[in-house]
Amino acid sequence: MSEESDSLRTSPSAASLSESELPPPPARTGYVCSLTEDLVAKAREELQEKPEWRLRDVQALRDMVRKECPNLSTSLEDAFLLRFLRARKFDYDRALQLLINYHSCRRSWPEVFNNLRPSALKEVLASGFLTVLPHTDPRGRHILCLRPDRWIPSNYPITENIRAIYLTLEKLIQSEETQVNGIVILADYKGVSLSKASHFGPFIAKKVIGILQDGFPIRIKAVHVVNEPRIFKGIFAIIKPFLKEKIANRFFLHGSDLNSLHSNLPRNILPKEYGGTAGELDITAWNAALLASEEDFVREFCQPGPPCDSILGQALPPEGLSPEAPCDDSMRAVKSQLYSCY
Repeated sequence: MSEESDSLRTSPSAASLSESELPPPPARTGYVCSLTEDLVAKAREELQEKPEWRLRDVQALRDMVRKECPNLSTSLEDAFLLRFLRARKFDYDRALQLLINYHSCRRSWPEVFNNLRPSALKEVLASGFLTVLPHTDPRGRHILCLRPDRWIPSNYPITENIRAIYLTLEKLIQSEETQVNGIVILADYKGVSLSKASHFGPFIAKKVIGILQDGFPIRIKAVHVVNEPRIFKGIFAIIKPFLKEKIANRFFLHGSDLNSLHSNLPRNILPKEYGGTAGELDITAWNAALLASEEDFVREFCQPGPPCDSILGQALPPEGLSPEAPCDDSMRAVKSQLYSCY
């Protein structure tokens, strides 16, 4: 998710050459751009993506993977590699590191990423813990709606919720529009109790945020929190130390002030539960879209992979993601931090 505006394309073989001296992009490709003219222009301005050099950039990243990470079991298809280039503004080195981290994270947290498919998460999806709203915001960004109050801890562990979040992000990032526009998160903390909040301790928070910031090719442009109780101060105190400053500045706490929310997300795209005019919140359409993608997820996440060492040995995983990282946060310590906000 790091998106430094001054990022430049870098290539081991072409860093010192001007674009006019570089060879033309290869003619062979199965990729067909689905972006509108407006999004092509946006990608050029915000992501340093030049359509005339897009395939050259993809080939450069592909060559780097083959040369520097020959044991990395990854797709090398144009469309897949483009996700990582766009997420790192076409800086080859940073895109490669993101790709390595992406696979490292998957191998280092098997409880979340093994057997990651919609049919394995039907209970979470049916609970309404998360969904994607049917309408995008005025900037074309999909809105991921999270409702932690729908989770009943006695039914399944918190890692199942995390699995559902990554399942959804994997589905969203398949869209080129999402790769360019990013996403917005709407988190409704109504009814979240101390006992429920204590499940999201520093160890899990560090792992989740580490992946989102440094191990997944998606741009989270804003996080809008509504109906947060006082306990949320404790939750955010756990999260904030792991957030980069730029991401921390994208958190907006609205409380029960829906007018504040509407100044960022207009009423016509929101369900009536959040003061909108787009009807009642309906989770069935997004659940159906996920379940229809079962075969894609089985192919990607349910096949035996290479030994962890062949991937993790080349990675610089986000803090807290090493397989041997100890879970040293006791429930007592977490509750102590949460109680302090009362």
